[in-house]
Amino acid sequence: MWQLIQEIRRNRELIWALAIKELRVRYKRSALGFLWALLNPLLMMLILSMVFSTIMQGSIKSYPIFLISALLPWTFFSQSLSYAVDSIVLNGDLLKKVYVAKSVFPLAAVLSNIINFFLSLVPLILLLVIFRFPFHPTWFYLFVPLLSLVLFTLGCSFFFAMANVFFRDMAHILQVLLSAWFYLCPIIYSLDFVPARYRTLFRLNPMVYPLNGFRLAIYYGLLPTPQSMALSLAIGFGTLFIGYGLFRRYQDTLVFYV
Repeated sequence: MWQLIQEIRRNRELIWALAIKELRVRYKRSALGFLWALLNPLLMMLILSMVFSTIMQGSIKSYPIFLISALLPWTFFSQSLSYAVDSIVLNGDLLKKVYVAKSVFPLAAVLSNIINFFLSLVPLILLLVIFRFPFHPTWFYLFVPLLSLVLFTLGCSFFFAMANVFFRDMAHILQVLLSAWFYLCPIIYSLDFVPARYRTLFRLNPMVYPLNGFRLAIYYGLLPTPQSMALSLAIGFGTLFIGYGLFRRYQDTLVFYV
């Protein structure tokens, strides 16, 4: 972990430049530009609300707020992985010409989506105002699930970016995995919606804890148990430790396969 911190410190300017470049390329020649960072979660929320609000009607009040409170962190996670998985392959020509720390590309992909995530909080705040939904003091707790989510996302990003170099089908497999993973997470439904006999198995999903942390703080105005907080952070640190450890082990051979 100390090696990762040192690598980020040494290459912080390059990571920032790559992240900004990725955001500019993403919205290049778009009429609305960075406004899509605000519109994407809103449009996704509207579509999902129209589809699932009837099913959840009566059991969940202010369903759009309930939905977007977990949809925003999920969008950050899924988009980060989608961009990170190709980050080494797409920069293969650069890696063959000059020496660049390979880790800067997955890091830049995640950083660009962190910026996108903070921009996407604007529509959430607007929805709270429109629905006259209270701003709970538990918003100050959000840095804990955000930290655990960023750590988990970084670990997964390092792994998939490396795996995609050796096995190019990984980028396509990841999209299928994310599509299935979305419905296995408490985003469009609450944890109580899961039958009791499946909840123990359901809690093996590492994304349950940060997503539930966001929803508890934003929608319910509650804090998770200390055990849940500790487990969420432990999963984040553990995933980053494994993902970055594997990445460092094989990073010197990546240039021969890109």
